[in-house]
This record gives sequence, structure tokens and C-alpha cells, in this order.
Amino acid sequence: MQIIERTTEFELPGRSAVAIGKFDGVHLGHQKLIRKITEQKRKHLIATVFTFDTSAAAFFGGEDKELTTVAEKRRIFERMGVDVVIEFPLNEETAATEPETFVHGYLAARMRAAYICAGADLSFGKRGAGDYALLEKYADRYGYRTELIEKVSVDGAEVSSTGIRQAVRAGDMEAAARMLGTPYRVSGTVEHGRQLGRTIGMPTANLIPDRDKLLPPYGVYYARAILDGKVYGGISNIGCKPTVDAGDTVGVETYLYDFEGDLYGREMTVELLAFRRPETKFDSVEQLRAYMEADIAAGRAYLNR
Repeated sequence: MQIIERTTEFELPGRSAVAIGKFDGVHLGHQKLIRKITEQKRKHLIATVFTFDTSAAAFFGGEDKELTTVAEKRRIFERMGVDVVIEFPLNEETAATEPETFVHGYLAARMRAAYICAGADLSFGKRGAGDYALLEKYADRYGYRTELIEKVSVDGAEVSSTGIRQAVRAGDMEAAARMLGTPYRVSGTVEHGRQLGRTIGMPTANLIPDRDKLLPPYGVYYARAILDGKVYGGISNIGCKPTVDAGDTVGVETYLYDFEGDLYGREMTVELLAFRRPETKFDSVEQLRAYMEADIAAGRAYLNR
């Protein structure tokens, strides 16, 4: 998969099928868009995702946390068969681009679009004035066809990044998973912690999430971990480990069931399945161990369900 980033000067080598959007979370609705463009590969079109290197909400002073980091999005796009990802620079200059200039200069000239799909809530260009109707208006002039992709509904409501964000902030990981089509994930490199878990017979893998990653409330979660394509059940604590650490660094610390080996320096993805209990400061390490044992037993029972 080719990634085009930090530039507005690019040109695709052939005609393309383009999906436009923010893709925060790459939820079921986004996945529907991506499947549409990968289907066009049968017509020898380049399956192209056009997104932004900074979310519009963050750029204009709104939401500053993201459901998926850039690296996480790239992995999902590649897994789904996307050929090219354009992470378009969002800055004062590009945000002021007139919508027709964007259509002509980028979609038609640089991406050589033959097919463009988008949702009804699409907005682009100066003041967000570009929308699906404008894409449709210029389709004949610039030689592409458009397809409006209907929203996906789950639990009686339209799937949206806003809805998923609300579920994550409430710790409702099961609702978030239904909208994402997969459990909510946190990825990173396993780092050295204080290794207290090892001394009490419960070694844990410690991830420090990307600072832009949205995390659910501090607490203990039933989890799964993915290492080198293998999946392990586990229990994760999100927070600052108040019983053993007076610092304020937020980590995702995971105990893996039935795993032996050294994890330091390895890439790991943690799937947060369901909330177990809030993070708690215990009176002693012994009390912490007792709660961890109960958490692990409950987690095994949850996974067996």
C-alpha cells in the first residue's frame, strides 16, 4: 500500500476509485465505503482513500482525541485492500481551498478519479461548503461517477464516530465494538514498567498509548491481546497504577493468560472487551494481588462465555 503524506504535490499513475472522509475509528460505515472502492479494483481502478493528516475537529479547535491513530488507520486500510492512502495536509492554506478547485485540482487532475463514493455528511473545502451534491454536480464535467453511501445503523441508531466516542468515554466497550465491527483497540510497543507484577507472579505488558488516542475511563477491563498474529486472553488496567506509582503517566497494563516469554520491545494490540471495575488505590500490594486474582478469574469466565 502506498502512503502519500505531507504534500499536496502528487499524481496517481492511473484512474482511481476514491473514498473521502475523516475515517476516525474506521467504523462499520467507513468500512462500507472502503469495500466500495476495493470492488472497483476489478475495473482496474486504484482503490484510494483520501483523508486528512489532522482531523478537522482538532484543526478548528474541537475534539483533540482520536479513536484511531494514524498507524492504526493505515493497518486497517491495508488489511482491507486499499492501494493508496492520501493523508492530505490540513492547514490554513488548504482549508481555504474553494470546493470546485478541490474537485478539479485534486480529485480530477491529481487523483484522476473515475469513481467517488462518500456519505451524506461529507464536507470539504472552504467553510466546509463542498458536499456530496457538489461532487455530483461536477461529475460529468470532470469525468467521474459518484455513489452516495447510506449510513449503517446499529441498535436503532446511525453509526458515527461521535457515537463511538461517547461509548468509549462511558466505558461501554461492548457498544463501541458493535459500531466499530471489532473491539476497541490500543496498539503500541511493550515498554518496561516497574515490574511489580513479575514479583507477585503476575507479569504484565505495559503500553504507553499515543497521546492523541482516546482512552476509556481508568479501570480494569476484560481484554484480548494480539501478538505476532496470535490472540491471548487477558485483563487490562488503564490508568496511573495508584497503588504502586505516584506518577501521572497513563498506561495500558495487560496480564496475558497462558503466555510465557519476553514481551519487551514487541508490538502488541490490546482489545478492550468490557469494563470490569474502576481503578482503585489499595492499602497494600497483597490486597492488589487478591483483586488481580479475582479480576483474572472473572476475565477467564467472560471469555469462556
